[in-house]
Amino acid sequence: MITIRHLDAAITTHVRTFKEVLILLGARQVGKTTMLTRLFPQAQYATVDNEHVRSILDRYDISAYRELVPRGTTMLILDEVHLLKDPGRAVKILYDQLPEIRLIVTGSSAFWIKNRTTESLAGRKIEYHLFPLTMSEYLVQTGSAQQLYYPILRHTGDHAKFPSERIYPFDLSAITQSVMRYGLYPATVGHSNKELYLTNLAESVVFRDLLELSLIENRSAARNLLKLLAFQTGNLVNFSELAEKLSIDVKTVRRYLTLFEQSSIVFTLPPYMKSGRKEIGKMAKVYFFDVGLRNAIIGNFNPMNSRPDSGALFENLVVSECYKANVYGHFGYQLHFWRTTDGSEVDLVLSKGDTLIGLEVKSSSRRTNQAFLNRYPTATLSTITPNNYL
Repeated sequence: MITIRHLDAAITTHVRTFKEVLILLGARQVGKTTMLTRLFPQAQYATVDNEHVRSILDRYDISAYRELVPRGTTMLILDEVHLLKDPGRAVKILYDQLPEIRLIVTGSSAFWIKNRTTESLAGRKIEYHLFPLTMSEYLVQTGSAQQLYYPILRHTGDHAKFPSERIYPFDLSAITQSVMRYGLYPATVGHSNKELYLTNLAESVVFRDLLELSLIENRSAARNLLKLLAFQTGNLVNFSELAEKLSIDVKTVRRYLTLFEQSSIVFTLPPYMKSGRKEIGKMAKVYFFDVGLRNAIIGNFNPMNSRPDSGALFENLVVSECYKANVYGHFGYQLHFWRTTDGSEVDLVLSKGDTLIGLEVKSSSRRTNQAFLNRYPTATLSTITPNNYL
């Protein structure tokens, strides 16, 4: 199996070119450690999950830190650095006191959350974010494709390249159906029991950082909120309605949703609104970074032909693909959706400067939304379906 990621080139270029600390952030089990040890097999590696390593680093003493760095070390990978009491302080000491060493640190959402209020790494770091696999990474790792690409965003400059159907050298329908059930966490590729893996991920891993940081007071309400969001994938988020269903206040719902976003469980799309009249301009839509995790949260791994949410799952898959590609490929788009009070909608709107691109995600090719083009005559609009999205 060929294991390559979109970030490989950016990470290796950073190490060759920049002196700043390379901070690789991402949810648990998205492949941070695997990628770094593959790219830099000769680097000195230490995981903060090891009690001895953690006890040394929590001393915040450079003389103690030198115990972790054998003479002649040129690169140090510190894994799971978010487990430290003050990760920013530890990284700052290493960076300032050992300038001859290239420093790479990995962390989950807890690293970012902790360092909002601890020692600043401003000017000393460059952050990279790793997500679950993209469809392109999945195709390469399963032998269905030879090289990485960005399936949708690579065509946004030329919409003539969005035919209603494409010919692929693999079974597109079977792959799409599988990914919509089990998602794109790296460990699911070739796993003998994907459902068990994802169920365990949802039950024991998702809230781990937030619970360790004591950021969730009501675990039951948080889990139920995440489940409600999973059932509402791609829908508008009504905070008052969610708060009423969970018997908690709106402020708590907003705070928990923010924590879910910071933990790379979900992300939100704001509405696109420029002309004002009849356009929805307040409520956002919520999507999951991984549809397999979403299915585990609601306990439904049924095949797509037997479930009513298959359309929502495909929309989530396409929007999350565009989100990841936009980050990895530095396309620079702002991602929105567009909806009017009379029901006209475009699922995904990409904006950048004077460029405005609408993407309708449908189960089959249909007429495009003329209302959007009437409102924004200079925009382009395409339909993304299971037959052309790759």
